[in-house]
Amino acid sequence: MKLPSFAQEKIIVALDVPDTDGALRLLDSIAGDGEFSGLCKIGLELFTAEGPSVVKAVQARGCSVFLDLKFHDIPNTVAHAVRSAAGLGVAMTTLHACGGPVMLEAAAKAADGSDLLLLAVTVLTSMDLPQLSATGITVEPEAHVLRLAGLAAAAGIGGIVCSPREITAVRNIHAGRLRLVTPGVRPIWAAAGDQKRVMSPAEAIHAGADWLVIGRPVTAAQNPREAYDRVVAEIV
Repeated sequence: MKLPSFAQEKIIVALDVPDTDGALRLLDSIAGDGEFSGLCKIGLELFTAEGPSVVKAVQARGCSVFLDLKFHDIPNTVAHAVRSAAGLGVAMTTLHACGGPVMLEAAAKAADGSDLLLLAVTVLTSMDLPQLSATGITVEPEAHVLRLAGLAAAAGIGGIVCSPREITAVRNIHAGRLRLVTPGVRPIWAAAGDQKRVMSPAEAIHAGADWLVIGRPVTAAQNPREAYDRVVAEIV
């Protein structure tokens, strides 16, 4: 997948709504009086409710789809899921890096020959050291992100998902090898919500993020188009 050049191409709008009608209304509200044909994230809530039909509906509006289902299973199952995602024509999809090298390698092989960009999720942006420690991981989030990023790179995965706080460290080690998608981005005028490791859009792009996932600051705004334009203005 080609790296983004313009500010609008660097924003992934999270369609965190319960159904297709809601997703299409949201796209209309972001378009305002113009058009919107950007990159949109379809996650667990929406895909579980509507299935592949919502992917096709969003694509029919001219948008590219980031299918964020975070596959984590035995290697054969994940490989088949990756092939299914590629068959849907989505631009990106996710799998958990903690699934291990064999699972990651099976996924990379399954995506080979397609235009699908695989992204290995490292540490969720809702996690901090106490949350990691509760799962038996006693290192700082950044150290764990770097370990998992290394696994992904070695397995031939094209990119990772990490919080803004780890972008610079990943870039220093994997410059040019991994594309970076960054959730946990909050404009300077928006609340952090349940995200713990956050940055503003401008800070995240300056640190080296390729794409930013923006959800509630745009989608929950009274005027989503105005909020979207404000995010764009921050990173121009």
